[in-house]
Amino acid sequence: MPRWFARIALAFIAASAAGGALAQTCDDRFPLTCLFSPFLQPRPPVQQEQPGGPLDLAAPEAEPAAPPEDEALPQEQYEVAPATRNRYASLYAPMGGERFPIPAVNLSSINPQYLRQAVSFPTREQPGTIVIDPRNHFLYLVQGGGRAIRYGVGVGRQGFEWSGSATIHNKQEWPDWYPPKEMLQRQPELARQMSELQSGIGMPGGSRNPLGARAIYLWQGNRDTLFRIHGTVEPWTIGKSVSSGCIRMINQDVIDLYQRTAVGTRVVVLPEH
Repeated sequence: MPRWFARIALAFIAASAAGGALAQTCDDRFPLTCLFSPFLQPRPPVQQEQPGGPLDLAAPEAEPAAPPEDEALPQEQYEVAPATRNRYASLYAPMGGERFPIPAVNLSSINPQYLRQAVSFPTREQPGTIVIDPRNHFLYLVQGGGRAIRYGVGVGRQGFEWSGSATIHNKQEWPDWYPPKEMLQRQPELARQMSELQSGIGMPGGSRNPLGARAIYLWQGNRDTLFRIHGTVEPWTIGKSVSSGCIRMINQDVIDLYQRTAVGTRVVVLPEH
């Protein structure tokens, strides 16, 4: 019997006699001595160290929540003299008899100069004419004797100004709003608030409709200018340049103007510059 075979046989007998003592060291020179070695058992995969530090086996943390959207800027607050507040309390009180509620106006959120008042207004325009001064954020309804009723308005921001003369083509209470395609392209988020109405995609009239309680539609001849005089759900924007060209008014004011004007009334919008 060759010597090398005898050595292997003796190693095999010794391993068996050990009753499966698997912890013994095998000799790589003699593969059969390693048949029972724990080193032949399947090993768990080795976790490779990642660049920058050891591999973290903990469950990954959830991604941080997106930061909340910016909150609306706080409304500017104005000091209102008690006499002014008393004088305007009834003009800007809640209005009943409407299809939708019209709350009282918070007078502290509007500069007092933009509240409705009778003023001196020398002009060549005929009584009943509407004159809009966007630079100073005023709308005048011309009266006789060099006087006018002056209302504060919000006007178009830079790039959306409009000037010229037009006439009132029609008027609507609690109008539906049909934003032009250009506006929907500029503000695609508006589409979520739209629905199919009788005249197309728009928002039905109501207390959240941006046209407010009334709308007065301005035409030049047979052409719709697409500009309106209308109410607002944001009365604190009166006296500011914030709209897409339209003239916005406090709901109580646009109702007053609506009642004082007729279809065919001349409207003059002065140049802003």
